[in-house]
Amino acid sequence: MPHSSVIIIGAGCAGLTSALYTARANLSPIVLDGFKPRGRVPGGQLMWTTDVENYPGFPQGVQGPELIELMRRQAERFGARFHHDNVVKIDLSRRPFHLVAKPDLEKRESVEYTCDGLIIAGGADARLLDLPHEMTFMGHGLSTCATCDGALYRGKVVGVVGGGDTAVEEATFLTRFASKVFLIHRRHELRASKIMQQRLLTNPKIEPLWNRTVAEYLGDHEPEAQLKAVRLASTTGEPDVTLELDGLFLAIGHSPNTDIYQGQVAMTPEGYLLNRLALCWKGVEAPAGLLDSMPNYGTATSVEGVFAAGDVVDTHYRQAVTAAGMGCMAAIDCEKWLEATRPHA
Repeated sequence: MPHSSVIIIGAGCAGLTSALYTARANLSPIVLDGFKPRGRVPGGQLMWTTDVENYPGFPQGVQGPELIELMRRQAERFGARFHHDNVVKIDLSRRPFHLVAKPDLEKRESVEYTCDGLIIAGGADARLLDLPHEMTFMGHGLSTCATCDGALYRGKVVGVVGGGDTAVEEATFLTRFASKVFLIHRRHELRASKIMQQRLLTNPKIEPLWNRTVAEYLGDHEPEAQLKAVRLASTTGEPDVTLELDGLFLAIGHSPNTDIYQGQVAMTPEGYLLNRLALCWKGVEAPAGLLDSMPNYGTATSVEGVFAAGDVVDTHYRQAVTAAGMGCMAAIDCEKWLEATRPHA
């Protein structure tokens, strides 16, 4: 049964930065990078981002997968070990913590791990529409982050799918770059706050398309994939229409990868893990007394020895650089906690 002082779950920006810092602290971390559903691969949401132009140190931009590979190699250089296992069961009731993982859900064979400290950085997946060719066009005209990719659509026509605050914020943000923004919503009214609705409905660059859903992605597949249009179905019986555009942004929410921690680690009703940092953010509610019971480390969770970083926690920023920063914090917190709790002769 492999044992490590530190196990890190997840290999996106947060997990890889945690791996780098814990490896440099001679903690020999094991990183369980797992696998993803629907054809996704380990490495977080950057694996589906073609041009990353807002990560410091890359003045010409960098491809998302390239950035992840560079971070991984840097962590490996200092001794981080990567195992292609996905955690399917975990026991945080006692230390050392016990994890059961599988390389493939279809296989029965499992691997058991134990660790003294745990960093959870499994991320959150943007909710998708589950339409054919969705992953083909991801990063090629299809995106889930306007802040990340909006500047790529300067002077172009884009669409945003959704009707909540996030969708309205993304549509409004995109007007800084795009010549036209279509907001595609399945109902005739928005769920967003009134002030957000007013900003959107009075913006001359934004045109709402009410009672419409995206039914099909249309575009080129060869020699390189590129989304060029979408077919919109009607929720009120109207004929389908084709909308030509240069980019489409899905803003229908995120799903944190936290199911296996239910009942063991404190989290929000939406499933985001709570650490001390998260309790400082506006709108985040926590059970009474939770903050007082947490160890005094910024990324500490409700379970002593368990730290959380990145999109598995973050409901506000959701950026590669903030995930990396929190991953650094989690590694330092975990190192200090291990030193403080380690028996001394």
